Amino acid sequence: MERTVPTTASEEIELYMRTYYSLLRSTAEVRIRSFEEAHAGMHSLLHLQANTPQIDTSALIYSLLRLPTCLPQVQLVVLGQSDEVFARAGFHALTSWQEAAAIARRRRCYFDGRGVLACFIASRSDIDDMIPMLTALQIEWNKLHLRLRRIAPTVNFDELCESPSGYSRLAELMDVPIEDFDRLFAIWGDDFGCNLRRIADIPLDLRVRLLSGSLNEYRKARHAWWENIEAAAPQVRSRPIYFVSSNVHSMRNLLTGFALKNERKLIAYLENSGNVGLQNEWREIVLGRVPSSRENFLYYLLRKYQQAHEGLDSLEEQAQLEKAMGITRVSSMRTFDVEAQVIELSSLDYANIDPRLKTHADDRLLSKSEALIVNIDYPLGVAAYDILTEVASRVSSVLGVYIMGKAATLNAVVGDVMIPNVVHDEHSKNTYLFENCFSAADISPHLVYGSVLDNQKAMSVMGTFLQNARYMDVFYREGYTDIEMESGPYLSAVYEMYRPKRHPINEIVNLYSLPFDIGILHYASDTPLSKGRNLGAGSLSYYGMDSTYASALAILRRIFDLELARLQGRRNPRGR
Repeated sequence: MERTVPTTASEEIELYMRTYYSLLRSTAEVRIRSFEEAHAGMHSLLHLQANTPQIDTSALIYSLLRLPTCLPQVQLVVLGQSDEVFARAGFHALTSWQEAAAIARRRRCYFDGRGVLACFIASRSDIDDMIPMLTALQIEWNKLHLRLRRIAPTVNFDELCESPSGYSRLAELMDVPIEDFDRLFAIWGDDFGCNLRRIADIPLDLRVRLLSGSLNEYRKARHAWWENIEAAAPQVRSRPIYFVSSNVHSMRNLLTGFALKNERKLIAYLENSGNVGLQNEWREIVLGRVPSSRENFLYYLLRKYQQAHEGLDSLEEQAQLEKAMGITRVSSMRTFDVEAQVIELSSLDYANIDPRLKTHADDRLLSKSEALIVNIDYPLGVAAYDILTEVASRVSSVLGVYIMGKAATLNAVVGDVMIPNVVHDEHSKNTYLFENCFSAADISPHLVYGSVLDNQKAMSVMGTFLQNARYMDVFYREGYTDIEMESGPYLSAVYEMYRPKRHPINEIVNLYSLPFDIGILHYASDTPLSKGRNLGAGSLSYYGMDSTYASALAILRRIFDLELARLQGRRNPRGR
């Protein structure tokens, strides 16, 4: 069959990847500056100004949001797959170090307080994620350094950072838009002035060391991850499962009704919070003046409440309710950061689930089900293949595979939901054709602010920075408009779940007539062709929950329908 997509990535992107993979083979530390020329030369859509003196605040902010907040104090970044790998290299007892989290990326990292940051990686996709972000950060840091050095003798950073007029004056002197300074301040908070002084004082000269890049170590890491789940929920070994890759909050919110039971407490918190925008939104919802979902609003408010001091006690209360309802949370330990939930369909309290699910839930039958939902926090890139392969080889049977996650869009707007039935995977070079169990009709009833685009073509890329305009244009001309990182690796694992050999390379692969259900939903979080504006320049915020919960509802309704049909001995819904 003739291929309809290019078979190679951009030459500039391939050169960049060859550069850092070849250098990282060294057992010694490698300076990030060794990657800068190739990084700038690939003309990344996320770093359009890399090769110019102009400060690219979008690239800087994107990287800062996805790297640990201690990064301004770091000189060496060490990458490894497990505690054992770090220990063999002399980095012992990492859990005694300070845990270092990023605002917008899940990755287990620890900081020793003296310049060394240790980060756990789950697959080569973490390398393709970390190296470009570290390089982008260093390039933009050093541009800021040169600019701050020029103005440092004439300004007082403390005074400029403490007053609104001084703050605006500093942005003007540095030729940085004031709204970008606002975003930097939101990230750094009280460290804003201190970090600017640090940037002014010294250029950034990061070093990186990859402790082990072997497939064997990645296998050991995923084995340890799954064994941790089996220890917490031994029933996963012998029961049929519905596998879901989404997040750890939407499923439990929809299935426990915890936020809905605590509406009065949440609204009391809102009224005392001083958040006028959310207060007005709630009043408009109550009065029926806006179409926003009351339930989605309460789920968002619960998260805000539990991040505040007065809501901390509710975390334990929620955990106890989940345990009583057969929902087991399993935090990752010793390896990469992918939390899991094991959900007993027979133990749920169907009287208190989200009301939008009740029409699909017959508690008389579902209470007799032996099936489980295994829901994981969506992984990054190739880790998706590794995880699903591990799960499929360790459970008795898989009844369905459902993928929900963020994606960039070349033709839609932030908040839209995209439903692909074709996925081109840049990792395997395969193009997968499959019957997506979801259509627009499954999402539209619960999507208020966005549109639903089904029959789409998706592309799983190597990394968020590893894209440029020429590369995207080739795919756009072939109708690929849904850009993400996990669907291709997941479909490679799906192929191996029903075929007697490893997935092929560089082929068109027909995945129709699978013996289990498959559904993929993406909600648009990024528009990379919009002149460098990306998630570094904003966030989905409250309105992003509209597409998230519309997708999660569709997945749970589908699982309920399938399980009821299975228990009644009927064919799958829609004749499948």
